Amino acid sequence: MTWTFTDDVDAFLEAAEASLSARPAENTLLLTVTATLRAEGPGAYGPEPPVLGWWRGADGEVSGALVHTPPFPPVLGTVPPEALGPLTGALVLPGINADRATALLLASRWPRHRVDEEHRLYRLGTLVPPSPAPAGLPRTATAADRALLVDWIRAFGEETGQDGERAERIVDTRTAHGGLTLWENGGVPVSMAGVSLRIAGAVRVATVYTPPEHRGRGYAAAVTAQASRLAREDGAREVLLFTDLANPTSNGVYRRIGYEAVSDRLLITAEPG
Repeated sequence: MTWTFTDDVDAFLEAAEASLSARPAENTLLLTVTATLRAEGPGAYGPEPPVLGWWRGADGEVSGALVHTPPFPPVLGTVPPEALGPLTGALVLPGINADRATALLLASRWPRHRVDEEHRLYRLGTLVPPSPAPAGLPRTATAADRALLVDWIRAFGEETGQDGERAERIVDTRTAHGGLTLWENGGVPVSMAGVSLRIAGAVRVATVYTPPEHRGRGYAAAVTAQASRLAREDGAREVLLFTDLANPTSNGVYRRIGYEAVSDRLLITAEPG
């Protein structure tokens, strides 16, 4: 039983992709991050090389994986409890992004820690579009919308504490595969929702954003429902999204349009003893 680490995304996926793809919902972050590294290179998230690791159990099969792209915290996918001790012995972890039980088990090994964020993973069940729908209609964003979309993704990043440095690449990648949906009222864009590329049959809805002046009118629910419907029609078996548990409004919106809770994830930072 052992962890193996590399900075080579192809070597990592050769070893771990089948294991990750067997549970695409629980491993959605690792699948999308490694797809980005493969497409954009090892500097996609920052100048430091990534750390990619996989755990082989007593049967020799891969049953756990980790992806660390500094300056972001390490992300754990599905990992058996017996892999956690060897992991902390092999790597100095500055923190962790993992399912609630795993994150708390790891944090119990540190002298001190703080919980920075709590997220809930949802899976689309039966889609229930808002009724009545808000004024306006949806459309798929195009390259002509690039400047607006970049501004909105940067604004989304500022509001959620995320880095907006990749905004242009996100817009270009998602518009290339029809993965950004706009809601327009009177021909004016008022809200957007993005969808990741399909990996292992799953997509993830992300960067749902409505400018402050257009909020409270149901646009976010409507555009998310439309993006979700398009993803299903395009062949996605799983349509996923994350919410911040500190935001009851967004959690309520997604439940009302048919999303069902899968699991919670914690982002925990290790602090000096």
